[in-house]
Amino acid sequence: MEIIAFAVFLILFASVGLLSRWKASNSEADYLLADREVSPLLTALSAAATKYSGYMFIGLMGYIYTHGLSAIWILFGFLFGDAISFFTIHRKLRKEAQRSGALSFSSLLSRWHGGERKLLKAAIGVISLVFLTTYAAAQFSAGGKALQVMFGWAPQTGAIIGALLITAYCLSGGLRASIWTDAAQSIVMTLALILLLSAAISSVGGFTFFIEKLQSVSPSYLDLGSARFGSLGATVLFALGWVFNGIGVVGQPHIMVRFMALNRWENTTITGVYYFTWSAVFLLLTLAVGLSARLFIVDVGQFDAELALPLLTLHLLPGIAIGVVLGGVFAATMSTADSQILACSAVLSEDFKLGHSNQSRRFVTLAVALVALGISLFASTNVFSLVILAWSALASSIGPIVIVHALGKKPPEMVSLTMMASGLITVILWRQFGLNIAVYEGLPGIVVSLLVYVSATYLMPRSKNN
Repeated sequence: MEIIAFAVFLILFASVGLLSRWKASNSEADYLLADREVSPLLTALSAAATKYSGYMFIGLMGYIYTHGLSAIWILFGFLFGDAISFFTIHRKLRKEAQRSGALSFSSLLSRWHGGERKLLKAAIGVISLVFLTTYAAAQFSAGGKALQVMFGWAPQTGAIIGALLITAYCLSGGLRASIWTDAAQSIVMTLALILLLSAAISSVGGFTFFIEKLQSVSPSYLDLGSARFGSLGATVLFALGWVFNGIGVVGQPHIMVRFMALNRWENTTITGVYYFTWSAVFLLLTLAVGLSARLFIVDVGQFDAELALPLLTLHLLPGIAIGVVLGGVFAATMSTADSQILACSAVLSEDFKLGHSNQSRRFVTLAVALVALGISLFASTNVFSLVILAWSALASSIGPIVIVHALGKKPPEMVSLTMMASGLITVILWRQFGLNIAVYEGLPGIVVSLLVYVSATYLMPRSKNN
């Protein structure tokens, strides 16, 4: 029964994506930006589902299972940092997208304030291609892990199923298909977590017993961080690092392109209301389900923690409900992977001019999907680590450029390129030396990049910075 229920959801997602073809205009703007006519609700649900990807169900769920309530600071950073970015940048970005007529995120940044900076566009395009493809591969891996536990299939099988399904509806409807399916997937993702949390609380006798059992896991399992990090200062620094993760959303092309597709820049505020309401509910559900897994799976350290959610599902739910949760996991992976594949397709077709027709753009989309699938089949890094690295790299290299432009500044092209390089190198070195264990690497990456801008502005003649 679980396979049948899961298959029904796959058919649902594919059907929604294919139906979007009916509204397509076959123009370049339609394939890459849904003709800039997406409603606030669809924009919000699509952006949220895209951000909270399969690694929430697989990677972050395993992290919460292992470390307990102290993981709340990661979720706090996701939400609070994102809010800082949203209410200072997104409206300006949507207005600039309309003014410039850009069809890709890198084109938008290269044309901000007029003109076009070709080296900057190429650099942003290359970084986007490398890390978004890696990011998409992690989503395929997340889906494969879930199928491995629930059906006993090889993890490669889930990755292939996800890649084939995404490619089918992306080739059909482009960004519009991605956004429509994201909206449906956001509902299934939420439903899956509600179902699982309800079953967990019911199994232990109610909410009061649920909390009591969590408290008995270990003396520090529900500690907010002092036991784990050793001091209040270390806890604050850890939390601050993840706030920069949230701020770094402005460097994620696959998410920001959704706000470029919003029908009117005046609708940014109402879009934010929908976006943060759904995000807050989803994050709280994720935390609660991750904690509950520890009550039913006690062999800590004896298995891959990223399998906590599928194992919990098998322990608590009957066949049809298992299919619902698996549908939610797959929804999360697909809602992000399809966005990243299309963002890479936009870079290749719009920025590097590899496709001048929708047919050629579809060919490019297929090629990107195959590359991402190949990485997922052969990469050995866990999902959480792979996603955080890709997000950090994009946040620290592209994010500061967005921030500076949104503040009304126009750095010289070489300064922008230096900012990107310094942010990216900082992230890589920070992780290489293991400092990311204490402080998320996006904090130093973004800060160093912005310091490069401030230093260059201070040292260079004023006339060169205007």
